[in-house]
Amino acid sequence: MRRQTKRQILQRSAKKSRSERDGGKPQCIIHTAEEIEGIRQAAATTSAILETILAGIGPGVALNDLDLLAGAVMRDHSVDSAFKGYLGFPGEICISVNDEVVHGISCRDRIIQLGDIVSVDCGTRCGGYIGDTAKTVSVGPAVGQVANLMAVTEKSLMAGIDVARAGNTVWDIGVAIENVVSASGYKVVRDFVGHGCGVKLHEAPEVPNYPTAKSREPLYAGMVLALEPMVNVGDHRVKIDDDGWTVRTIDGSWSAHFEHMILITESKPEILTWPKNASN
Repeated sequence: MRRQTKRQILQRSAKKSRSERDGGKPQCIIHTAEEIEGIRQAAATTSAILETILAGIGPGVALNDLDLLAGAVMRDHSVDSAFKGYLGFPGEICISVNDEVVHGISCRDRIIQLGDIVSVDCGTRCGGYIGDTAKTVSVGPAVGQVANLMAVTEKSLMAGIDVARAGNTVWDIGVAIENVVSASGYKVVRDFVGHGCGVKLHEAPEVPNYPTAKSREPLYAGMVLALEPMVNVGDHRVKIDDDGWTVRTIDGSWSAHFEHMILITESKPEILTWPKNASN
């Protein structure tokens, strides 16, 4: 799940569906109608699973118990975790608390406290297709900077989604996300990025949450992307814990993470992981 590994995985994804090529390297994956329907179902199922997991968060809950809940809910939906065992990842889901950014692993002696914020990243494999979505929630009412951090991060995600349509580029998505975050005074994490997603967990292209010289890939109808801004209150830099997975802010500032899978169309993108009980 780390950036360099993700690039290597993307470079091996050229055989998926129909792909644009530049010097033999895949630039995007355009999914077939059959694939899109399977991805749509997987994404909707994953969204429902995430909402059930989030409902289990509260003061006194151990992260390990939350991970066990995730596994049970996935079995109830007849799907498997797309994360467990991936590059050796040990958990069903990624659980990141407060200054942890992404890829947090469950720990039996870590107990959720009132006032924490908890980011849950949920990925499933359903009938050969992938669903991937994430959300940060507060344990108890969110106030002040915590509430603002979560609101800004989600707003930046929606800004990125709004420009993700055929004829625009990956660069446009990064600009839209970073503009929202920069206006707040917060910082976009730069070491971890969004990605194509659908048949494999990580497909081409990478989707940075900021503009880069290499993110000029055009967007085409039929692409499926996972947009996932990770936003820190303080420094954008991160470090990885001794467990080899948990990514946290380098300065101890808190971080939020929101993610949706979207289908690129000729007009408004379709948010595949939008909760059924939420308005759009």
